[in-house]
Amino acid sequence: MTDNQKKILSVFNIKRIIIPVILGLGVASFLLYRSYDPEVFKNINWTWNSFFWLFLALVLIATRDVAYMYRIRLLTDKQLSWRKSFDVIMLWEFGSSVTPSVVGGSALALYIVNREGINFGKTTAIVFTTSLLDELFYVIMVPIAVIIAGTNNLFPSDASFDFFNSNFGSFGIFLIGYLFILTLISIIIYGIFINPRGLKWLLIKIFKLPYLRRWLISAAKTGDDLIMTSREMKGKSIWFWLKAFGSTFVSWTARFWVVNVMILAFSPVNDHFLIYARQLVMWVILLISPTPGGSGVAEFVFSNFLGEFIIPGLAPGLALLWRLLSFYPYLFIGAIILPGWLKRVYSRK
Repeated sequence: MTDNQKKILSVFNIKRIIIPVILGLGVASFLLYRSYDPEVFKNINWTWNSFFWLFLALVLIATRDVAYMYRIRLLTDKQLSWRKSFDVIMLWEFGSSVTPSVVGGSALALYIVNREGINFGKTTAIVFTTSLLDELFYVIMVPIAVIIAGTNNLFPSDASFDFFNSNFGSFGIFLIGYLFILTLISIIIYGIFINPRGLKWLLIKIFKLPYLRRWLISAAKTGDDLIMTSREMKGKSIWFWLKAFGSTFVSWTARFWVVNVMILAFSPVNDHFLIYARQLVMWVILLISPTPGGSGVAEFVFSNFLGEFIIPGLAPGLALLWRLLSFYPYLFIGAIILPGWLKRVYSRK
């Protein structure tokens, strides 16, 4: 095993699991303590309806993962079985959960997919393409959300965040994040489908500047990755891209609907689309979170953005339940399947 492989595998250790758990539970517990009202919890009416919606939340989480598994099989031309796709997605989610959101789990994803026997060029193309599809979903859905819900309803006026030593309202931080994603996806599309070599040349020129020279090698490597991705993906049919984006749409929609049905378990909902649209805004904030998997930040943002749709005093409790259903399981599933996965990929001749 090379030093690079050992460095990547160091992500999979108990300390990496404990940090996001402590951060997330700590913030959730503080918010719960600050707004705790025993009467609110006493008056919760547990009915079969409540259990049905919570069960549906689990079904949606499973739907999200199955859609991801279908997409990875599609992108690998079915070189991965459903079982191997499950391992890849769970370990990929684990990597994303234990690394800061702003960093992401791309380096780990490259390693995982490559160890499954996919050549490095195709692996690079797969990781780049999944990022492209995820960002494309967001870039398309945000204008739709703004048109239908309206900016006045999307952004809580009392939410503010510190970013780059400046204080921004929810609209300001959202706008920064959206423009960043739009710029990034435009560069990736240009690099993959139009002129990959030209983009590599431009990256090298930019990173030869004195203050950026330290990242020159990484910039050149990114250019090479884009060229490999372009070779792999340029010949794909329209039907291939429709299926890839369709599975991405199903996965992300299921991810967001989990919150809708969770709220339905405890209180009526009058505007499902607004809750869905608010989560699009939340995602930008979580995307630039410096904590592993957005831990701590997610619980705070949930209460701030969705509290008005929930019984007063219950929002912190639902934020904790949301993370218990949709975040923490990946930490433990990843840790459980890792030993068997390592044994399988390293015993392969």
